[in-house]
Amino acid sequence: MKIKALSRSTASHQAPGSDVARQPRNLDPAQHPFERAREYTRALNATKLERMFAQPFVGQLGKGHVDGVYTLAKDPKALDRFASGSGDGVVKVWDLPSRDEVWQTQAHENLVKGICWTTDQKLLSCGSDKTVKLFDPYNTTSKSPPIATWLGNNAFTGITRHRTDPTFAVSSSAISLYDLTRPSSTPTQTLSWPTSIDTITALALNQTETSILASTATDRSLVLYDLRTSSPLHRSVLTLASNAISWNPMEAFNLAVANEDHNIYLFDMRNLSRALNILKDHVSAVMDVEFSPTGEELVSASYDRSVRLWKRNEGHSRDVYHTKRMQRVFSACWTPDNAYILSGSDDGNIRLWRSTASARSSIKSAGERQKLEYDAALKERYKHMPEIRRIGRHRHVPVQVKKAGEIKQEELKAIKRRDENERKHSRKGQKARRSEREKMVLATEK
Repeated sequence: MKIKALSRSTASHQAPGSDVARQPRNLDPAQHPFERAREYTRALNATKLERMFAQPFVGQLGKGHVDGVYTLAKDPKALDRFASGSGDGVVKVWDLPSRDEVWQTQAHENLVKGICWTTDQKLLSCGSDKTVKLFDPYNTTSKSPPIATWLGNNAFTGITRHRTDPTFAVSSSAISLYDLTRPSSTPTQTLSWPTSIDTITALALNQTETSILASTATDRSLVLYDLRTSSPLHRSVLTLASNAISWNPMEAFNLAVANEDHNIYLFDMRNLSRALNILKDHVSAVMDVEFSPTGEELVSASYDRSVRLWKRNEGHSRDVYHTKRMQRVFSACWTPDNAYILSGSDDGNIRLWRSTASARSSIKSAGERQKLEYDAALKERYKHMPEIRRIGRHRHVPVQVKKAGEIKQEELKAIKRRDENERKHSRKGQKARRSEREKMVLATEK
């Protein structure tokens, strides 16, 4: 009797580098009735482990500053160099891997209101002493004086640089553009809204569409300028004044504005009549905001002593960072590799945080990477489940922030109820007036 059987070589279905034959698996869902239950349990465990290992705080840089840290700037041509400016006029440059100070100078007599790096790795700083100074922080041989100095008529409030040209812009009662190749010269351009006499609080040059400049002022305005025509393009008035502006590095027409009303507004510069998104979670004024290098996330620093991370298409923060000793946070920025966040606060410290709280920067084996990717896929698939959503969203916040958030929610509910009542009364009044007019018409017809 002859029996025909199907057979194949074990080498065709065994693991690479192993002599153990891999058993074939039947992927028919009918053969695995408990697969979804097992996946849900794995997703739940992965979410719990993520929250257990969430340790965002890495450390602080050196001994910090004597006064509050009001501004931070990253070197566009180096991953490891950052500069910070404080309230006592001191500017410091830090080495990120060692977290040590590598250069410092007494740049200004009062507050350092803004700093930025040039394309040739020089450092520009402006202060409330009406001066803009240019330094070379890579020259550490001696404490040399500034390379160049520009004088203004009023205290400066912010500074930004052009991406390719040797040009920078500073703000005070108006926006002045200077040429780096002509020290101590008069402004090459002066920009302002024709009817506005208020102080400009923040400004930012678009790093993609390099001829577009955005500014905010104390009159609650957001103004766009075109450097090619030396004229303003559009002016929009918000509810309260704004403190910072950040352009999206991946989408040149989108920008974020940090506002005094506790919110962050995302705008499309082609239509400033309405916001693309409003990020609501802070319980005090937002002092600084910046897009991540990928353009998908934002970091914000607030007067409520917290740092929050956001996804640009969601209305609430994905994470909140705080410590017991951290005071009012005035500045925050991403590192160029998108892996870490720096924050400067009123207590003089510069803190380093992980952009993903549970992530670790150690070298991982192929099995570890595969496990992390599998867990991330499971969490994304089952994120709508109540238990997983509750555990993933839960965050401990300071008592002051929690109480202020509860009070704010009650106030918002009261405002909503008042608006609904006003609309009801207005509708009733309209109905009454309509019925009176109908009665009058009937009476005249009779």
